[in-house]
Amino acid sequence: QVQLVESGGGLVQAGGSLRLSCAASGRTFSIRDMAWFRQAPGKEREFVAFITRNGDIKWYADSVKGLFTISRDNAKNTVYLQMDSLKPTDTAVYYCAVRRLGYSGVYYSIISYEYWGQGTQVTVSS
Repeated sequence: QVQLVESGGGLVQAGGSLRLSCAASGRTFSIRDMAWFRQAPGKEREFVAFITRNGDIKWYADSVKGLFTISRDNAKNTVYLQMDSLKPTDTAVYYCAVRRLGYSGVYYSIISYEYWGQGTQVTVSS
């Protein structure tokens, strides 16, 4: 069992930055791939960024590539999402997720993940 708690969301003006954190409990954190997703009002949850268990591979949605950076600190059981040059279209609830162990499904699909945090709200004003 893994529990996830996101933090770091808030209200920021367009062009600003935020750093989200996702603290995980459980002994298996260091062997799990992780990801961030987001869900805007009235829209489906969408993939944002992915990182492998040792941080050597990272993938991003086209909409955030070059603007957001995912990282992790396995010693602290924490994954981060640094968000720069934020836009109003980045407004959403952001969720971190733990990928199913040994699962071969695509990294950007929701069904590849078995544990989710409660989400943290990010609001970008124009």
